[in-house]
Amino acid sequence: MTDQAVRTGGAQLFGQAAGEGRFLGRTRELKELRADIERTGLDTLAGRKAPRARVLLIAGRPGSGRTALAEELVRQIAHRYPDGVLRARLGEPDGTPVPVERAARDLLTALERPAPAGAAEDDLSAELRTALAGRRALLLLDDAADAGQVDALLPDTPDCLVVAVSRGPLTGIADVRPCTLGGLDTKSGVELLSRYTGSVRITVDPRAAEHLAEVCQGQPAALTLAGGWLAARPQAAVSDLAKQLRADDAEGTPLARVFRLAYAALPASAARTLRLLSLAPAGLVDPQIASALAGCPVDSARAALDDFVALGFLHAVDSPLPEYEVPGCLYPLLRAVAAAKDRPAELQLARARMLERNVRLLQSCRAITETDSPQAREKLLAMPAALRFPSPRAAADWLRIRRPALLAAARLAVADGELDTLARRLMAQLVRAMAAHFGTQAAAPDLYGIHSLVLDVAERRDLPREKAAALLNLGDLDARTGRTAEALVRYRAALDAGREANDPYATGRAMESVGGAHLELGDYDRAADWFGRALVERLARDERADAARLYGRIAAAHTYAGRYGEALRNWRAAVAGHRRTGDLAAQARALSEIARVQEYAGRPEESLRTCREAVEWARRAEDTRLQAALHLRVADTLERLGDPLAAGLHRTAAERMLEEEADEGPLEPSGGDSEPEQGSNACEIRSASGED
Repeated sequence: MTDQAVRTGGAQLFGQAAGEGRFLGRTRELKELRADIERTGLDTLAGRKAPRARVLLIAGRPGSGRTALAEELVRQIAHRYPDGVLRARLGEPDGTPVPVERAARDLLTALERPAPAGAAEDDLSAELRTALAGRRALLLLDDAADAGQVDALLPDTPDCLVVAVSRGPLTGIADVRPCTLGGLDTKSGVELLSRYTGSVRITVDPRAAEHLAEVCQGQPAALTLAGGWLAARPQAAVSDLAKQLRADDAEGTPLARVFRLAYAALPASAARTLRLLSLAPAGLVDPQIASALAGCPVDSARAALDDFVALGFLHAVDSPLPEYEVPGCLYPLLRAVAAAKDRPAELQLARARMLERNVRLLQSCRAITETDSPQAREKLLAMPAALRFPSPRAAADWLRIRRPALLAAARLAVADGELDTLARRLMAQLVRAMAAHFGTQAAAPDLYGIHSLVLDVAERRDLPREKAAALLNLGDLDARTGRTAEALVRYRAALDAGREANDPYATGRAMESVGGAHLELGDYDRAADWFGRALVERLARDERADAARLYGRIAAAHTYAGRYGEALRNWRAAVAGHRRTGDLAAQARALSEIARVQEYAGRPEESLRTCREAVEWARRAEDTRLQAALHLRVADTLERLGDPLAAGLHRTAAERMLEEEADEGPLEPSGGDSEPEQGSNACEIRSASGED
């Protein structure tokens, strides 16, 4: 297994040697932690085998180097865990705990054991324990808020090891002895400074360097900012910085004092860009998002982000794309200075620019997959070059890597309880892009979360139209994962919401979906009844194509119930409807279903004639794949009628077509309108502007 990392909603690969050669100090702490792995636990002393994984706890304030220590420990012992290293971050930059459901799902995805969309937290925790049973894996759980988060993710095998990072003790987890961090020793603190300043200035005045390390109380984050400040000023002496910090008599931690000094030294434009990064979802930012927040060109934003890394304000993320992370210890400081320096309207405008940029990027990400569409090509070419992707692969990679930040943006967009135009557009484009690149099935867990967000806000704000759309989408995802009874409940609620909103589209879709759920549950009478109600709605609005399809669904319910006369009558109505709309392929499929029902009814000669008619309509529709599938059906019917020679001719013709279309996938008839279509017309969040 590869070394893997999970960041509040996403899995990425990192090299196992990450951090090697950069770690300083903490020799005593590392020795104690390694010894603690072998320490006899309370259960073992009592004569029982340890029931769960050992937990090592590294406790310390943000900025103390707690995560760096955990990473160094993991690097040193990873070879002892052949099933790999899994990382999960359990806290958002603002301190909000990451839901256990999200962390467990992402860990399962990293283990290539994805769970069904909408699974409950307990089910996901149990599935994670099952996936880790019999494995020897190492879990790094960073920024844990409480013992409950860690306990829910704790493997039930003593062969695994959990390294947890937290602000304080995790009361409630048995047999955990925390390693509490203070500052670095003076020697290590001075060495950290020298990595930024070079050895000359340290050698010239070693006492000043030692004093600066003491003023920073050995806190790695404070020393990093101090080193960045000195690196940007080659002419400044180390003692100059120490004097300025001593002169700062304001209250606050050493980190806050160094931050104030480093921030005050920035040019006005850079300072503004830096503080606006506190708005970046999940603390993750790339040049596009920085450009949108600051209202500057992308190249300028990229240069500014690299400068911030050199100054110690940001961390560069190990990623194929240029991506950066706001350190958790600096996030509250940046947020506070933004609130003090920028008017609320300015911050709101920056958020709007960021959301708009995400929407435009997601539109481009989806459009690159639709090059067969002239409208999509035209829309893509009309976009600025900076927003276009060179290939579908590049777009998919961007979407995969930026997924945690995009999902966080969706959560933040509705956090205030509103569903304004930008929030609607962002979530709609995110749903479409993920479905286009990953497929609805693979993206289902993320889509479930997005639609749940919409439902939560719609219920709080009494927005029946949005509520109906969210319930329909959630019902579709429930149906696809086999939770048909749960889907039925959602569809009925969507029907009530659609009626309340006087939304004919949502109402008709809900009726059809209720019928589909009953069909899946084997209640064919109710299925036909609900399809009939949906048909009345479509006919009243003269929606002929949908009406023809619904005739087919009614016919399918009657077919399953063995009412072949009713089935044939409705299939013929479907054929007539498709003929009126000019959909030749749909007409051929409906004729194929008539042939199937005739065969079920014991009329093989009629079935053969109808199937041959279906072949002719498929030929007129120039649907080679459908023709091949129908030729195979004709061959099967001829064999049952005792004409193997004619059957062979049709089978040969089908095989020839199959070879021509081999790259298109399996060609067995899908049953056309006879199959349940749960989720086939997913109801989306529609923006007030009506933009696609």
